[in-house]
Amino acid sequence: MELLYSYGKIILEVFYMKYYSIGEFAELISVTQQTLRNWDKVGKLKPSHIGKSGYRYYSQQQLQYYLGLKGETPAIRKVVGYCRVSSNKQKDDLERQVENVKSYMIAKGYSFEVVTDVGSGINYNKKGLNQLIDMIVASEVEKIVVLYKDRLLRFGYELIENLCSKYGTAIEIIDNTEKTEEQELVEDLVQIVTLFSCKLQGRRANKARKMIKELLEDDNGTES
Repeated sequence: MELLYSYGKIILEVFYMKYYSIGEFAELISVTQQTLRNWDKVGKLKPSHIGKSGYRYYSQQQLQYYLGLKGETPAIRKVVGYCRVSSNKQKDDLERQVENVKSYMIAKGYSFEVVTDVGSGINYNKKGLNQLIDMIVASEVEKIVVLYKDRLLRFGYELIENLCSKYGTAIEIIDNTEKTEEQELVEDLVQIVTLFSCKLQGRRANKARKMIKELLEDDNGTES
């Protein structure tokens, strides 16, 4: 998983490597550095990300939007609640999750919208997740609110966290308790084993299929 994170980080750096320091960005858009600091505080223009040293950095995309090179104005940044379950069998769980996230955001006084997904936590190509990533890259998202950390992704959460940091998007986790439904975890494990078994042949493939069968049998036994 560490290797997956490293590769993902390299890809992100390749595509989004053009950044400007606060001094460079201030000069390019003809304002003072203090003006940019003030805009950051009031949420008018947040840095793309803040380095470990505390320095603000602004992206090429932000420069293009500000200078009107795309003929567009920056979208109003919003709070997005993201809710996910693994399968359609968990429809009731999804509804409860949405209600919990909504109640939390209302109590916080957020103006928000909710994006939902039905799909495995190891599926990186879900409709809702892709929509969320598009919004982040468009600098439309101020904050993402999730009930549990693994609602975003089971593995590779750090990739989303890294992307968010580059676009000034915060991630707010309501409950940091590690909590995963056993059935959902089994489904994710089955998907992992199935993915790798498709690449195997002969005895090793049979062993993988046997493992899938045992996982499903154990899951059914737990439910009865």
